[in-house]
Amino acid sequence: MNLIDWTATDLLAQLDTGTISSVEITQTYLDRIAAHNEQVGAFLHNDGDEALRHARDVDRRRATGQRVGQLGGLPVAIKDNLCIEGVPTTCASRMLETFRPPYNATIVQKLRAADAILIGKTNLDEFAMGSSTENSALRMTRNPWDLEHVPGGSSGGAAACITAAMAPLSVGSDTGGSIRQPAAFCGVVGMKPTYGRVSRYGLIAFASSLDQIGPLARTAEDAALLLQIIAGYDTSDSTSVNKEVPPYVNNVSQPLHSLRIGLADEHFADGLDAEIETSLRDVVRIYKRLGATIEPISLPHNKYAVATYYVIAPCEASSNLARYDGVHYGYRTDVRRMQAELDRQRNELEAAGDDAGLRNLDSQLVRMYRQSRSEALGPEVKRRIMLGTYALSEGYYDAFYLKALKVRRLIRRDYDQAFKQVDLVLGPVTPTAAYPIGDKVDDPLSMYLGDLYTVSANLAGIPAISVPCGRTRTGLPIGFQLQGPALAEDSLLRAAYMYQQETDWHQYRPHLNE
Repeated sequence: MNLIDWTATDLLAQLDTGTISSVEITQTYLDRIAAHNEQVGAFLHNDGDEALRHARDVDRRRATGQRVGQLGGLPVAIKDNLCIEGVPTTCASRMLETFRPPYNATIVQKLRAADAILIGKTNLDEFAMGSSTENSALRMTRNPWDLEHVPGGSSGGAAACITAAMAPLSVGSDTGGSIRQPAAFCGVVGMKPTYGRVSRYGLIAFASSLDQIGPLARTAEDAALLLQIIAGYDTSDSTSVNKEVPPYVNNVSQPLHSLRIGLADEHFADGLDAEIETSLRDVVRIYKRLGATIEPISLPHNKYAVATYYVIAPCEASSNLARYDGVHYGYRTDVRRMQAELDRQRNELEAAGDDAGLRNLDSQLVRMYRQSRSEALGPEVKRRIMLGTYALSEGYYDAFYLKALKVRRLIRRDYDQAFKQVDLVLGPVTPTAAYPIGDKVDDPLSMYLGDLYTVSANLAGIPAISVPCGRTRTGLPIGFQLQGPALAEDSLLRAAYMYQQETDWHQYRPHLNE
């Protein structure tokens, strides 16, 4: 069997027995990246020499009986909004195209301590703002199942690299569905943990009360393996949850008995593609066969989730992105060219005797701020900054942001009530399967509505997982979503594992041109 056909868990078992080496595995995936990244576009940066150096070190320590970390030489891909010291961290934006962080994100420290081989940085929508990875300023990422379709976003590169067998594990971030939606589009497992379960230190912020880091993998077992490493309390993150991390890896194969699964009517309303609903009904039948009880529930405020999210997230983005001013770091406009234009305008106004125009002429500093941001930020990022700045402006704060926070509380209360009745909530991840590249790029509202089923978990701060469960008539993957109460990652992973033991959707691979 080819190494790329093995799960991360299988590869780790072979590493532990000495059947294969970390160098062999790492070289195999580096070869895949070299062969297919040009067509798929999953990676923005990778350093094969550094990856192989670390792999050789792990093999040497294992051969001499020294301690080897829990990931023991397995390659892991990192979304390019997570800081790695000295390594380009761009957020797929021209603003940070040359930025190299002076420190490591907490999860990077944990992965290195576990002897993961950091094989590269994956593509995303600029500053994680988008649902298709079409908003990347640096390259296009394509869905490996159909290269003319989007892989989802914003963690499109993180999902595509798993599907295309360029890495056995990858790390993404999820602000409103940015792990789960691309996982569904690409036919892999993707989990958004509870807010605070994984440290956000070193994650370049989009919306700080919504962002969460999580794993993408082929199977629930592999996702449990990666989450086991990156989860845990961190004093560097004030929002980190100081709770013991369960043994996800040991528990994942233990079935859940007397499992109560809730189905919300709101998840099966108009707009859900018929093929996806059919696949979801099949998922329900499988869980029933496994002994689960299916109960109707209601999430009445779910219909307000997208509107609430697209007030809160842009407001927080507006605040977080204010730091990119062309002064401290990041892109700066050509100051000499800018000054020449400023001088030209001033001379014209003086010659015309336009005193009012002279008074209104920007200072050099203001002009530098404006042009640096205008030139370096893409249209979707600008759109969200403007939406957020407007909603936070005087006279509108109460009408928009404060009201959105109140609705957010109602959405969380709906889940609290539901979880008194059931253990987990089952529903769709997306209303449709992956759509063609360019299909929604000029219709942001339509793209935003694609987040209908995912944003509520971020607003409520609860964990959720996307699991592959079918294919459309045209062969594109379909996923289903399980949501659980806060800190219920263990139950979600076990329920996903139960499903995958009964099905083989996670075993399929797309055929890329060799």
